[in-house]
Amino acid sequence: MNNYLASIKRCKIYRKKILLLSKKLSALHIAPAFSCIEIVDFIYSKFINKKENIFIMSKGHASIIQYIVLNEKGLISNKELDRFCKPNGILGTHPDYGTPGIYASTGSLGHGAGLAVGRAYAKKVMKQKGFVICLLSDGELQEGSTWEAVMMAANKKLDNLIFFVDNNDFSGLERMSVSHKAFYPIDKKFSSFGWQTFKVNGHNYNQINNCFKKKNLKPKVIICKTIKGKGVSFMENVPIWHYRSPNEKELITALKELDNEK
Repeated sequence: MNNYLASIKRCKIYRKKILLLSKKLSALHIAPAFSCIEIVDFIYSKFINKKENIFIMSKGHASIIQYIVLNEKGLISNKELDRFCKPNGILGTHPDYGTPGIYASTGSLGHGAGLAVGRAYAKKVMKQKGFVICLLSDGELQEGSTWEAVMMAANKKLDNLIFFVDNNDFSGLERMSVSHKAFYPIDKKFSSFGWQTFKVNGHNYNQINNCFKKKNLKPKVIICKTIKGKGVSFMENVPIWHYRSPNEKELITALKELDNEK
């Protein structure tokens, strides 16, 4: 099985696991997690296979997909995954530094960008090998601290730094292309700050990989066009699924859709 087909298979499993976990919670950030599943899968299957590489999940509210992948890799136990957002569990709504496989506490919008730039700069100063990769939501690009980090990365010529932007065009309950029209075009903004910039379908392993393979000449950003709630028709681009969990009937329908997906 090639990498593309293997990724499709894994991501379907991840979506089903998130849905099944949602039965235990009244609210879960399902749609934000679904939009970046293929990105996170790519990062862990292609990138986090060497100890010198670091991944920071700045899009902290989608942490459930990171926990599920870390569980698949044996770093987070089934017991802890079952206790997600429960008393005495170690897994919260947002990632916490110290949790196995978690390199930074994130969740405050834009927090991870500065941390990633700092880690990449430290690697340069200490002449360490490896890359730092950071996944941001497009909503985080509204934060001034993000652009301060972007500017510093270019000034310090951090060619060991890669940003992924999960561009699902939603910030909470509103479309950014409607409420924040000046936000676009994202790619030209990064380019003007001195970054190597690419745009891809964020649900396509091969497109992501083609950009990832290109040699880093300076800080790189891969802007991934995604669909919020991707994979379940009644969740796709429907704002309420930023917050709520499905009821029993919706859960059955969603699982059937994933089983029937080609």
